[in-house]
Amino acid sequence: MDFGVENSRETSDSRESGTADLEMTAEAQRPTWSGRLEFILSTVGYAVGLGNVWRFPYLCYNSGGGAFLIPYLTMVLVCGIPLLFMEFTVGQYTRLGPVHAFAKICPLLKGVGLATVVISFVFCTYYNVLMSWTLPWKSCNNTWNAVGNCSSGFPGNDTHLQSASQQFFENRLLEKTRGIEELGGLRWELFGCLVFAWVIVYLCIFKGVKSTGKVVYFTAVFPYFILFALLINNVQLPGAKNGILYFVTPVWSKLFEVKVWLNAAGQVFNSLGIAFGSMISMASYNKFNNNILRDALIVSVANSFTSILAGFVIFSAVGYMSHIHNLPVDNIATDGAGLVFVVYPEVLSTMPVFQLWAPLFFIMLLCLGVDSQFATVEVAVTYIKDEFGVKVLPFLKREELLVLAVCFVCFVLGIPHITKGGIYVFQLMDHYTAVVSLVFLAFFEVVAICWIFGIPRISLMIRRMLGKSPNIYFRVCWLLLCPMLVLCILVSSIIQYTPPHYGKYEYPVWAEWVGWGVSLVSIVWIPFGAIQEIYNNKGSLLQRLKTAMTPTIDLNVMAHLPEKQNLDNLASEKLLSSVPPLTH
Repeated sequence: MDFGVENSRETSDSRESGTADLEMTAEAQRPTWSGRLEFILSTVGYAVGLGNVWRFPYLCYNSGGGAFLIPYLTMVLVCGIPLLFMEFTVGQYTRLGPVHAFAKICPLLKGVGLATVVISFVFCTYYNVLMSWTLPWKSCNNTWNAVGNCSSGFPGNDTHLQSASQQFFENRLLEKTRGIEELGGLRWELFGCLVFAWVIVYLCIFKGVKSTGKVVYFTAVFPYFILFALLINNVQLPGAKNGILYFVTPVWSKLFEVKVWLNAAGQVFNSLGIAFGSMISMASYNKFNNNILRDALIVSVANSFTSILAGFVIFSAVGYMSHIHNLPVDNIATDGAGLVFVVYPEVLSTMPVFQLWAPLFFIMLLCLGVDSQFATVEVAVTYIKDEFGVKVLPFLKREELLVLAVCFVCFVLGIPHITKGGIYVFQLMDHYTAVVSLVFLAFFEVVAICWIFGIPRISLMIRRMLGKSPNIYFRVCWLLLCPMLVLCILVSSIIQYTPPHYGKYEYPVWAEWVGWGVSLVSIVWIPFGAIQEIYNNKGSLLQRLKTAMTPTIDLNVMAHLPEKQNLDNLASEKLLSSVPPLTH
């Protein structure tokens, strides 16, 4: 088992080379974003995804309306922003993907880096299926519409007719079977849409950060145009006020429920991409002195703003629907993808020239999904280039062929999701990848960086890049609040574990075992990496463990200074002469 990182420590000559040499050498070996705006748009595009337009509003709906905003914003401030800043720091300073970065920062937990690559790879094999669902959407008057049953209504409400969008989702899009035991045949229409979705992803990233950086100028900005248009339309509809009031009025009793706080933390982790390795990979293409603190704040604020904006859009629509159909607001919303493919299309029909807005809305969904897909595919490509570039690139001749190979493998692995029973496979994969595995990875990532690598070293990395140490807020969050919060999430998720389900369908036991196997595909690299590192080191077990917990990254560029000189001396003119001052 090879994690691709040698165990030998940096030589004293390399430590004395200085910050300037480190920066010039790294940047000479690795491409960079064409501009700072490209990096910001790429990370915003990755963070702002489909989860913002359906999962966040649903969690608010299911967790006491405005009461959910309090734990959500708390988690953003205490956990989201500090951990995103931390991942940006690791990526930009090391200029490596997550595998090699973790191997240098904490050899004992170097498996965390490979685990993030694996979970991102697994994630992108099924995430593009959502893109294939957006492409064949149509309105009413189709062969799959029930006769005389094309009026508005809501699932789970027997007194109302199904809407055209609901009929499409169930009868035309899914054609779902009775369970995962009956996958049925391929949905050839979705097969073609999946091919098209992967072609779009490939064309956007095959030139690396140079091509991705150009695409995000459209894909990251366009969704806001549609969301604002929907909001302007929705607030003018009858009943919209009731829906918005439901969104912003807290049910205070919900604040005392642990599940609400867990949901808030989970939303922040999933949306910002913590522990997926994507933010580390994208930051590794930054210039050495890029202001990552500013970028982390921009990405976090943009992500939260988009979620709240989508909340106003969806709840104004829900209020309108409750008014039209004389139903309580809490009887309207649908979970998961149903919120995107059922509730949103309902309100599109109220917009002027709705024949134009309907396809624009699904183009928006495509942009939201594709932006997130860029980053997850890039994690795998970055790992292969960092680990096997010398062997693979000469064989494939061009980097474009490497990206094509990764996209093709992901496409093949996504085919089971577009069978007639594919929705059950999709739900199973999503539960054990985006929920179970992610919590474990986040915990070990925080332990590796915050506790073993240590806050002084993180602060030193930031000082060398920005010319200024992080303030007390970040240091307290990294040292205490973030690790304890993630630990509480991990323990609670184990205690409150519930088997996956799709609607009223309960998965068989063998499917649960398959799901746990999917989780272990990524998690297993953490103990494997630790065992390999301890085994390869020399000395007693205690000595091997101590060596495994010692970082190999070059931080001691001032090794020739007197031993008594502490970290504050690293702000001397000699160190800072090659680092531009922090810009505001």
